Parts: sequence; C-alpha cells; structure tokens
Amino acid sequence: MTTSLDRSPAILLRPEDNVAVAARPIPKGLTLEFACGSVVARGPIDLGHKVAIREIAVGSPVMKYGQIIGFASTPIAAGDWVHSHNLGADLFERDYAFAGERPVTPGMIEQRTFRGYLRPDGRVGTRNYIAVISTVNCSASTSKFISERFRDGAWKRDFPNVDGVFAITHKGGCGLPFEGHDFQILERVLAGFANHPNVAGYLIVGLGCEGTYASHLVESRNLMTLGPARPNGKEGPKPARPRMLNIQDEGGITKTVEAAVRAVYELMPAANSWTRTEQPAGKICLALECGGSDGNSGVTANPALGVAADLIVAQGGSAVLGETTEIYGAEHLLTRRAVSRSVGQKLVDRIRWWEWYTNLFNAQINNNPSPGNKAGGLTTIYEKSLGALAKGGTTALVDVVEYAERVDTPGLVFMDTPGYDPPCTTGLVAGGANVLVFTTGRGSVLGLRPTPCVKVATNTPMYERMIDDMDLDAGTILDGETVESVGRRLFEMVLDVASGSATKSERQGVGEEEFAPWQIGPTL
Repeated sequence: MTTSLDRSPAILLRPEDNVAVAARPIPKGLTLEFACGSVVARGPIDLGHKVAIREIAVGSPVMKYGQIIGFASTPIAAGDWVHSHNLGADLFERDYAFAGERPVTPGMIEQRTFRGYLRPDGRVGTRNYIAVISTVNCSASTSKFISERFRDGAWKRDFPNVDGVFAITHKGGCGLPFEGHDFQILERVLAGFANHPNVAGYLIVGLGCEGTYASHLVESRNLMTLGPARPNGKEGPKPARPRMLNIQDEGGITKTVEAAVRAVYELMPAANSWTRTEQPAGKICLALECGGSDGNSGVTANPALGVAADLIVAQGGSAVLGETTEIYGAEHLLTRRAVSRSVGQKLVDRIRWWEWYTNLFNAQINNNPSPGNKAGGLTTIYEKSLGALAKGGTTALVDVVEYAERVDTPGLVFMDTPGYDPPCTTGLVAGGANVLVFTTGRGSVLGLRPTPCVKVATNTPMYERMIDDMDLDAGTILDGETVESVGRRLFEMVLDVASGSATKSERQGVGEEEFAPWQIGPTL
C-alpha cells in the first residue's frame, strides 16, 4: 500500500489488486483514473466499499492489499460494486512459511519517555486506581454500590494522586466446573486486573457460596496488595493479603458496602503515596484493538496504528494483538514474521482450535463480519482480517500467549482472544496492557478501566459526527496525509495519554460496564 494517498475518489492499494476502495461516495457514471487505466462506476459506491477496476471471472480471486479476500461468486465487470452479492469467502490454502520473512527489529532513533508509576515488579502504571473486584455476579451490584460512593470526588482533596475507585463486575463466577477451563480463565482475568500496573490497591467482594470464592482466588493466584510506594528506594512495608469481604458473612448488602467503603479509605493513603516519575517508553505495553470496522479500517487507522506499534517496539516496549477470529485468512502473514517455527506453530494451533470450536456449534469462522462491518464495506473475513492485521505493524512476532496471560516479552505479541471487543480487550488488559488503542470506522465507544482507551476514527465524517468520543482522525490519510505522519501523531498521543492526559472515553466516564471475561464452555 502506498504511504500517501491523494484525493482520488477511489484508492488502489497495490498494483496487483483488482478492486479499489472508495475514499468518498462515488456516484454512478463517475470516471475513476488509476495508473493502470480508467474505469467508469456502473453504480453508486459508498465510502469504504469496493469497485472492480477490471473484469473478474466467476471463481477468480478478488485481490485487495495484494492478497486474496475471496472469490467472485458471479461475473464482475469493470466498474461494478463488489460486495456480498458477488464475492464469497471460499476456503483456500495458505503457505505459512514459518519464520521465513522474519524482519529485523527496528532500532531506537531516540529514547522517549513518559511520566508513569514505577511498580515494584518493574512494570509501570499509566493510571493509579483502586479496584473493587467482584468474584461473582451475585456481588456485582454490591461492588457497584461501593464504587458509586466515591463518585463525588470529595476524597480527591486528601488523595490527589488516586485516579478513582472503580468496580470490576461480570455475569459469571458460579455455575462453572470447579477449577475447570472457564474457572481458571476467570481467575486469571481477575488476578490480572488485581495485579495490573494501573491498580494501586484493591479489595475483593464475594457472596460467600460461589464457585470462584475469594480465598481460592487469592491463594491460587498468590495475590498480595501493592502497599505504599518506597521512598528513595528504601524498603517499605511488605505486601499483605488483600482485604476480602463476603456479603453473607458481613450480614447483607448494606453492611458489606459500609465495611468496604471503610476498607477503600484505608487503602487511599498507600495508593496516594505513588507518584509519576519519568519512565522509558519501553515500559509501555500497548493493546491493539479494532471494532465497528469499515472498508477504510485497513487503509487508514489500522496501518497508522501499525506505525505507532512499530515505534513502541523500537523503544523496547510491547504491542499486543488479539482477535484470533479476525486474523483468520491472514495468519500466514504473521507466521512468516515469527521469530521461530515454534512461535508460528503456536498461532496455527490456535487457528485450528477455533476451526474445531466453531464447527462444534455449526458456526463458521469465515463468516465473521457483522452487519455493521458489511454496511461499512467489509465483505469477507479475509478482507476484515487483512485490514485488522495492519494494526500489528511490521516487526517480528515474538510470542503467542493464552487469553489473559501476562505479557512480559518486548516486541509484537499475539494473544488468543475472541474477536468480540469486550472479551478481547478484557483479556488484553488482564495481560498487563497499560494503554489501549481502539480503531473504529463505524464508531465504537468502548473504554475499559483501569487502562485508558484511545479511539482512532478511520474516516473524517464519522470523526466529526462523534467528536466527543473519538480521539484522533485517521481519515486525513484519505485527504493526502501520509500513514507514517498519522502513525507518529498517534505515537505521541500514546505517550501523552500514558503520562496522564485523559482520553475521550475517560472524560465520558466509560470503562466499568465493558469488563467481560471470555467464557468458552457450559454454564451448569
């Protein structure tokens, strides 16, 4: 793909492509000029949708990004609108060529820094929250009542370094096979949030009879409180077991809320003792997410995020890509970039698991684009995946980790997650991501505490329509700004947000309802 796009109504991303992407609505009869010749639009083409630039026979591959995005299901004439009525996602073989195209890690041009909270384990927080962690849905409302007692911010006068108190609530925690797969996933997610570098203190609230009971979570995950900051590097108080409250033991909701509010105030002095200091940009663990995608996601916002991800990796940081179901059909581009065959094979193994899993429910992994995606111009999972993969930049794939597994390896890491945004981002944040960048073409409004979420619009009309929710407009690429320029602006925004600047979702107060651990098996 070219790195700079002019104001042409349609963009040809690669010379070998046989479709172009509408950079703005194209009326019927408009002549479109390309280096390979001209074509007349045979009908109206909406923003982000595809137009054929040459004739495509039935069964022939349709090419975008220089890759196969599907096969013509009917004859396609030059100038035709190309979408689900004439394009199908037939299966085809991919050459994984494990580690065959491993790129060199880019060198650091200059060391950059941000102001964050250096924690005892060496990770750095970009926020300084206190969390109220619910072990089960039965204690979710109670946990919410506790966090709501701190909404007025009156406590800020005494504890200015604390960003807030938030509740981690969910719909699970019981009805799971005890210590089974889903049980372990939920505990891994809860522990990931408890131990998150953006969390300075937490307490755990349960009902008392649930499957994922509080003491099991604490003991199985060896959970300890963070404690106060250690001034001048001196040894401070040793971490202690976190405070656990069970509604049944406390005597009901009201008594639990009052006890928990007192416990949160007891955590405030230690949390407030943490202050921001200058930290290397290599301490950023960047979560890469796209949702509510459109046909320009892979043209503007996702490639720009890929540039920012490369810059983070060059600084020695981590960039974490997820959404296994939304790299399907493009996974061979990652396996070729793997540092080793074993890392590439781990990714293929997850793809095969998803093929088995979806088949179990008579579903198809290659039928993923949502109605909103399709309205925005995305037709097949291959097209969606190729665009989504652009978020991962160009560096080597250094590791593949399980859902919500802690990410400690610098470089591009892939985490096995669903494509659905809430469980995907929940897993990425549980893995330790301290900044989240979310690209969107249709206008997703997700946020997820304790990690700040930067939203990047793929097109200017949506950015302007949803200006209160979008942080950056990557639609300027369609008007001629280079992908590299937008990517560097995004990198600077990540550093700024990591240093404490509020994102639009944070200003809106978004981030508590989106916590959604992945559940794979049956509810008993």
